[in-house]
Amino acid sequence: MQYVLHILTLVCIYNILAVSLEVLVGRAGFLSVAHAAFYGLGAYTSALLAVQAGVPFLVGNLAGVAVAVAISLVVSLPSLRVHDDYFVIATFAFQVILFSIFKNWMGLTQGPLGIPGIPRPVIFGWHVTTHLDFLILAVAFACFAYFVVWRLTCSPFGRVLHAIREDEVFAKAVGKNTLYFKMTAFAVSAALAASAGSLYASYITYIDPSSFTVMESILIISMVIIGGAGTLLGPLVGAFVLVTLPEALRFVGLPDAVAANLRQIIYGSLLVIMMMFRPRGLVGKYSFGK
Repeated sequence: MQYVLHILTLVCIYNILAVSLEVLVGRAGFLSVAHAAFYGLGAYTSALLAVQAGVPFLVGNLAGVAVAVAISLVVSLPSLRVHDDYFVIATFAFQVILFSIFKNWMGLTQGPLGIPGIPRPVIFGWHVTTHLDFLILAVAFACFAYFVVWRLTCSPFGRVLHAIREDEVFAKAVGKNTLYFKMTAFAVSAALAASAGSLYASYITYIDPSSFTVMESILIISMVIIGGAGTLLGPLVGAFVLVTLPEALRFVGLPDAVAANLRQIIYGSLLVIMMMFRPRGLVGKYSFGK
């Protein structure tokens, strides 16, 4: 039972990451390869504050969100002035830079050694210790993320993002400051990713740079693509499929080294199949890249 609760908790964490990326990919039409970087920023910020200063979980979470938003504005201001492949390259460069900081800044992040002993959350006297407690907390965070994205995308702000996705020149022609809308969407996406990182750090109680690589960003992108862009259900479906499907390999009896490589084959095969036969994803509204 604890194993099932663990998997469901991971599904909720990745669901937050996928729905936050959906703001950029599905609504604004921008593909970011830097989502794991903001995920890591939230994790490292909250972990360092909790371990070194004893800062409570919610305060550390808000601090991680604030750091991610601030850095997202610095990154998005030049990056969002370019389009398509150039934007992807810019976000990829940021991902590589931040991963290098996580890995090499020994004095702060402890590099490859990671940060152990991250305390479990205590929220208004509620000690979150059991798997069920964490699942309840993860569900609450996921629901909050869904509410933020739903409220954002169903508002006039969301309609402007849709217009930018379809024809940014037209959006500019009717007087919309498209750079402002794109930067705001990027900041919201980064903030939700950082909150997921803070939750992940407190759940696992240990983090190191290997959890925030470019492959992690590609995994999150895969969840959006396979689930489907343009809907709130798509990220949930994508996160559930890509978290639970590889876990089935544990019951096949494959060696760990083989199973790890097979996971990457599964991700790649699913992406190829979806692009060939259903580019809208399982429940998506838009074809990827359009």
